[in-house]
Amino acid sequence: MKRIFIALIAVLLLAAPAIAETKIGMVDLQKALNRSKAGMAAKQEIEGQLKKFEAEFKSKQNELISLKDELEKQAVLLSDSAKAEKELEYQKNVKDLQRFNKDVKDELQQKDTAHTKRILNELFAILQKIGKDGGYTMVIEKNEGAVIYSDETIDLTDELIKAYDAKQ
Repeated sequence: MKRIFIALIAVLLLAAPAIAETKIGMVDLQKALNRSKAGMAAKQEIEGQLKKFEAEFKSKQNELISLKDELEKQAVLLSDSAKAEKELEYQKNVKDLQRFNKDVKDELQQKDTAHTKRILNELFAILQKIGKDGGYTMVIEKNEGAVIYSDETIDLTDELIKAYDAKQ
């Protein structure tokens, strides 16, 4: 038992200098994504396309409302077959509008994902250089829930944003 205790103390004493030299950095990738020039430009691009699609959706929606109003006004005057035909046309237009809405959401989501992936890959490359040049043993992502406490002096997020923006 005494030998195990002595061996444990020896291991801890030998490991102490390695622990003392450990340098850990922390980065908030979400903040870097949102505040970098490329991240803000991507967000503006997506928002611009969203506004364009919203205007187009509103126009199509107004056409659909007009079609419904017309159908209701003519319902008394139309024969059953003509009424059924108009109703089918209206239902088709409703489905087309729903499909358009879903397609737009999917397209914008794909563009957002592509921008995010591209920017994150570029941020990771810069972060690896910052970590290596700064002598960090490890860099941790701040928002993954594993960090309970950290000294703000080890936060590399602002340095990452500056380096990324400079590269752009």
